Formats: sequence, structure tokens, C-alpha cells
Amino acid sequence: MKKISIIAAVVLAAIMTSCGNGTPKANMKSDVDSLCYAIGMAQSQGLKDYLVMRMGVDTTYLNEFIKGLNDGANAGDDKKQQAYYAGLQIGQQVSTQMIEGLQHEIYGEDSTQHVSQSNFMAGFVAGTLEDTTYMTMEAANEYAQTNMKAIKARQMQAQYGGNKKAGEEFMAEIAKKEGIKQIEESGVYYEVLTEGNGQIPADTSFVKVKYEGTLIDGTVFDGNMDQEKPMTFRCNQVIPGWTMALTHMPAGSKWKVYIPQEMAYGEREAGDKIKPFSTLVFVIDLVSVGK
Repeated sequence: MKKISIIAAVVLAAIMTSCGNGTPKANMKSDVDSLCYAIGMAQSQGLKDYLVMRMGVDTTYLNEFIKGLNDGANAGDDKKQQAYYAGLQIGQQVSTQMIEGLQHEIYGEDSTQHVSQSNFMAGFVAGTLEDTTYMTMEAANEYAQTNMKAIKARQMQAQYGGNKKAGEEFMAEIAKKEGIKQIEESGVYYEVLTEGNGQIPADTSFVKVKYEGTLIDGTVFDGNMDQEKPMTFRCNQVIPGWTMALTHMPAGSKWKVYIPQEMAYGEREAGDKIKPFSTLVFVIDLVSVGK
């Protein structure tokens, strides 16, 4: 144990000297010293991955992290320093998580639009200091809840309104086609490709299905028609348009189903190909009802 400790100490000292980051050198003269070193190393397991994946640290600057790590550890019970380092840590989280999350929530993938970090920080600081000059915490929560959806919807309309219009025009033409039927007043249309005579599932029924999904321009975005085994799921676990179709289909049927955006994903994006307000077309083969 002593020999291993001496070798480890020499190697560590050489590494830290070359880095020039002022990290304390290991000096394991006793079993307690070695225990402290071992526990310190054990506690760092997975830290590098956490820094990269969760905190966005570039490993090129890992020495800077070590410097900050030492500064933080050496602050001890210095309350002023503790507060400062806590501010640095939370400030990084604000930048890399809160601001980026808000940016994506409002503007999605539109990189030409940006939320105001300065206004966010002004509100963040005001809340921390309990400054009610502009609004109370209760008013802030209410305003955020009331306006987020409206602002996001307005942004989505500006960015993807063309999808909505194209879908409406497409569905208007589909409604005129011979053999097309509407399911109740849902706005979901279908045409029968194969007429089945089996059980019609309830919305809580499990079904086995093969399908292919396309956009109105014919782009295929999903499907399992070429697979041997059908997919099994409950009818109410899918988008509303699918639930509507399945609960009107006799088992053994194959329908071509036209689903307007409000019965599909609406203003949400689904995968790489389904953009907000997309009307979708599915060929659905209801193989059987039940698990």
C-alpha cells in the first residue's frame, strides 16, 4: 500500500506541475492520507461526463474548472466567497439551461429570434431580492402562465402558418373526392381500401396495427408496413385522429385516413419531418383487436 501511494503521489505531482493549475499535491504518509485520496477520487467518478453532458463544459478548458474547483473548496466558511461562487454556478445554469430553454420554448428552431437575457436577469434578480417595483411574485407567475401559450402560438403561426393553410386547402379537396367519408363531425376523413368485418375496438381496447404515415406532399415519416409483426397499443394512446379512426374501424379493415392538424400534433413538432400545424395522411391496417 505504501509503495503504491508513493508512486501515485509522484505521478500526480508531475501532472499537476505540468498543468500549472495549483492543485494540491498528494502527500500520502499515512493510511488516513491514502484514504482521503481514495475517497476524493471515488467521489469524482462520472464528474467529467456530468460536466460535459449536463453543464456544457468544454474539456479543452478543464484546467480552468480545476482552478475554480480549488477556489471554491478553499473558500471554506467564508460566507462572502460562498455566496459569490453560488452566484457563478446558478448564473451558468441560467445561461445554459433557463435562457436556452425559454428560447426554444418560444422560438423553436428559429435562430433569427432571441429572448432578452437582460430582461430575464432583471426579473430573476428582482425576485431574488423580493423587489416588487414592477410586479409581485404572484403576478409574475400569473403573467407567465397566461401569456406564454398566446405568445408561443403567435410565433408558431408566424413561422408555420403556411403549413396550416396548405393543410386546410388539402382537406377541402379531399372532402370532394368520391368515396371519401367523414367520421362524425371530427374533420377526420377516410376512404376504405379493404372492408373488414371484425370487432370494432373501444378507445380503451388494445389493437394490432400496421401503418404508413405521410405528409400531404407524400413524404413518408413513419410506418411498419414492411415489418412482419404489427404494432400493439391502446387506442387512446395515440393522436386524437388515430383514436377517432380506430374506434370506427372493424378489425380486418385497411383505411386511408386524412387527419387535420388539430386532430394530429397541432402546434407541436414531432420528429424531424412533422412540423407544427401539419395535416397527416395514414394508411392504417387494423389487423386485430386485443393483445
